[in-house]
Amino acid sequence: MSTTLFDLRGRTALVTGSSRGLGNAMARGLAEAGAAIVLNGADPGRLSAAAAAFRDAGHTAHEACFDVTDEAAIAAAFERLDAAGIAVDILVNNAGIQLRRPMVELATDDWRRVLEINLTSAFVIGREAARRMIPRGRGKVINIGSLTSDAARATVAPYTVAKGGIKMLTRAMTAEWAEHGIQANAIGPGYMLTDMNQALVDNPAFDAWVKGRTPSRRWGRPEELVGAAVFLASAASDYVNGQIIYVDGGMLAVL
Repeated sequence: MSTTLFDLRGRTALVTGSSRGLGNAMARGLAEAGAAIVLNGADPGRLSAAAAAFRDAGHTAHEACFDVTDEAAIAAAFERLDAAGIAVDILVNNAGIQLRRPMVELATDDWRRVLEINLTSAFVIGREAARRMIPRGRGKVINIGSLTSDAARATVAPYTVAKGGIKMLTRAMTAEWAEHGIQANAIGPGYMLTDMNQALVDNPAFDAWVKGRTPSRRWGRPEELVGAAVFLASAASDYVNGQIIYVDGGMLAVL
């Protein structure tokens, strides 16, 4: 089979929350497959440093500094890309946060904040991207879900609800946008070695639980999301729509 199916040359990918962590790893993988990258983050210094590292590696990297919960800033960022002649062919809705707290102790404002960042932002940014993809008759939207798109855990209720919503948002996007040549799919990472999870990695009991519960007997590495991301961003997935691919070491496959 020809690898040209996975060739992203001539395409541009916007990856939210890509100045570090999972977003940065996926953006790098898309860049290595040939895509130009629009990196996003809310910290200008960190974002500029990430973009410089991409350019030093020989990749084309643009910067879009905005808070994913700021609708006006999102619209303005897309308008700047339009003015610069940068067409987003691939959108990866990756930005997210975690909050661990029992529901009976959870403030409503914290609930709303997690849903705004993890779910509503994917709708708003996806809508802006689709408004531009539809006239072109093609586009790829990749939403980042989680194990909790399909299974709940105690103390992470707003995250679980948001990531379950990501699965259904992906299907809603498919229902409305597939006829316009847009494929909307999702990736559901398992427990990954990231800054956000470092406290869990450093907790001996939780670390043992992850390794015992996961058939692969280890944490995942951010770069292990790249294969799924490139597949869903490429022509190889042109008839794949509304799906979520779990990259979880087999955790959801077993009881």
